[in-house]
Amino acid sequence: MNFVLLIFGFAILVKGADFFVEGSSSIAKRFNIPSMVIGLTLVAFGTSAPELAVSVSGSLKGSNGIVFGNVVGSNIVNVLLILGISALISPINIRLKTIFKEVPFVILTTVAMMVMAMDSLLDGSDGSVILRTEGFLLLLFFAIYLYSMIEISILGKEEYPEDDIKLLGVGKSVLFTLGGLGAVIFGADLAVKHAISIAESLGLSETLIGLTVVAVGTSLPELITSVVASRKGENDIAVGNIIGSNIFNALFVLGISSAIAPVTIARENFVDIWILLASAVLLIPLMYTGKRLSRAEGGIMVLGYVVYTAFLVFRTVS
Repeated sequence: MNFVLLIFGFAILVKGADFFVEGSSSIAKRFNIPSMVIGLTLVAFGTSAPELAVSVSGSLKGSNGIVFGNVVGSNIVNVLLILGISALISPINIRLKTIFKEVPFVILTTVAMMVMAMDSLLDGSDGSVILRTEGFLLLLFFAIYLYSMIEISILGKEEYPEDDIKLLGVGKSVLFTLGGLGAVIFGADLAVKHAISIAESLGLSETLIGLTVVAVGTSLPELITSVVASRKGENDIAVGNIIGSNIFNALFVLGISSAIAPVTIARENFVDIWILLASAVLLIPLMYTGKRLSRAEGGIMVLGYVVYTAFLVFRTVS
């Protein structure tokens, strides 16, 4: 029954995020906010809303394993599994700007998160804690990043296609926004509650559940968005969705969660952060060869995620 309710919670999360984006984007458009700004804020929030809601709920419940596992696990899922599946469906052409500007920024945010999460290496203690002050620092980094992206999109010379945001009635827009947000919060609470129950009943750690089941479940919006974009040949959306989500998770989701309550990280989980960094660094040579992610490279990435999952299971049972 816990598995059924967990899946039900994920379904409410994903659909709630969809309604929230549709309603809030419609409201923003009524106030003549540029579509690119809407995309960088509301849509980015919408696709990462499940990660945010689950991590905040986990933080409030004192489930550090869920918080840490969800953020790091979702980012690994995004890079290896989702981008890999997208490339398997249709090879993804990559712009040089993505290789030398956007991916390095993902690496930089990952390193910033590592420094905060692994500071115990300096004193040799068994674990580490991301403090509230560090959480606020991550949020400051995110605010700077978001401001720079909005400024570039408004003042830059790049041309963007016309948006396809639906202009809904005022009442419907408000209903979709509030109802979607409520569904995200309710779905997150349901998912976290039953993920913890599953972990306890199977004798598994919260971190393992967070790194696998919860991470994949909360990454469903990114999966759907990138796969659909890949099939349509919208390469910038397929890749940009993953890059934006990883930055959002590392800076905003982890920042909010640790600002609410310090996040404790066990020493054995440091390897997961290193794997996250390695997967991000791996993107550069894979993207640079032929300026595309081929089906073969996508297969390698998916295989890498399968190996990582097997490693997690082995680490837990051994």
